[in-house]
Amino acid sequence: MAITAKIDVKDKDILGSLQGFFKNILETDEIQSLLVPQHLPMKNMVMPTLVTDPNHLNGVDPLSPAFPMNAAKIVSRLTRKPMGAKVAAVLRPCEIRAFVELVKLKQGRTEEVILIGVDCLGAFQNKDYFQLVGHNAAESTVVFHENVLRGKSTEIEGLDLAPACKACEYPVADNADILIGLYGLDIDQFLLVQSQTEAGDQILKQINLSTTEAPRARQDAINAVITQRTKYRDDMYARTRDATDSLEKMSSYFATCVNCYNCRVACPVCYCKECVFVTDVFNHDPSQYLQWANRKGIIKMPTDTLFYHLTRLAHMSTACVGCGQCSNACPNDIPVMELFRTIAHDTQKAFDYEAGKSIEQEPPLSVFREDEFAEVVGIN
Repeated sequence: MAITAKIDVKDKDILGSLQGFFKNILETDEIQSLLVPQHLPMKNMVMPTLVTDPNHLNGVDPLSPAFPMNAAKIVSRLTRKPMGAKVAAVLRPCEIRAFVELVKLKQGRTEEVILIGVDCLGAFQNKDYFQLVGHNAAESTVVFHENVLRGKSTEIEGLDLAPACKACEYPVADNADILIGLYGLDIDQFLLVQSQTEAGDQILKQINLSTTEAPRARQDAINAVITQRTKYRDDMYARTRDATDSLEKMSSYFATCVNCYNCRVACPVCYCKECVFVTDVFNHDPSQYLQWANRKGIIKMPTDTLFYHLTRLAHMSTACVGCGQCSNACPNDIPVMELFRTIAHDTQKAFDYEAGKSIEQEPPLSVFREDEFAEVVGIN
């Protein structure tokens, strides 16, 4: 039976209350380690940390508007083979959806992991986050979540959320074993905790929390966020389609690409152990470049940039969860996410598929459906 309880917030110290909750999680019989976002002492950034000692949870901050990487890749690395112990992973909704895709791609396992999802308020791109936090990252978290949860603007000091977050219609983690709720609550008093699986039930039963019910205002607040983000998303789709609806426009879109492949490395669902673009296939002979240049009198260097992005689109648009790490990693600020999210939306809609929605939903192209795309293959 699902459990709905609350984390009491004392002295308006939300982060301290969450740290206490995670300490309780780590002290249960079920959990031997905790993967959780935490402030690094050497720099004002929040990164995934693997913690086994509850005394090392003082810097925990899952509410920070920092999103330096999609931690689904870390969870995949921890669970791909048996670890001999169970880890609880505190993740954003898009990280959980990416992990679901990786499990279906045989890059991760669910047997030794408890997924803890936190309502996502969004995050800034890395460069904006560093500009925002200055020398007090924890204080910036407090300002950020108070503004968002009290209905104020997400913009702080002229900086706004990453486009991927503004276009994300999944603020709540549906596939988590345990959900920590923020929306629609008086966060100065308590946070909501809900088990969504039997495994989540077992964890919460070992923690002494007061049971409660989700306030009616919660779903209204969530719906309002989804409506706002969906509008931004659809406007983004329209702008992106207009900017890329021909080969010439697409070439212009990626004109400043330098083939750094950062977007491939940052993508949580781009999992090939060896990418064809870093093999000798694209290590062209010097004479080849000269031949291409002779045909038109000029070629852009480096070559193959557009082909690279089109190949990635064809390869993983069925699995894209729209986390935006591709754009976050681009050194030249190319709106990679906008295009990939737009194409992924169309691709997944065509296959009646939603990346990360369910482990049971089989990925496109992995199953044969006789009645699929009859208008394309010419079957009456």
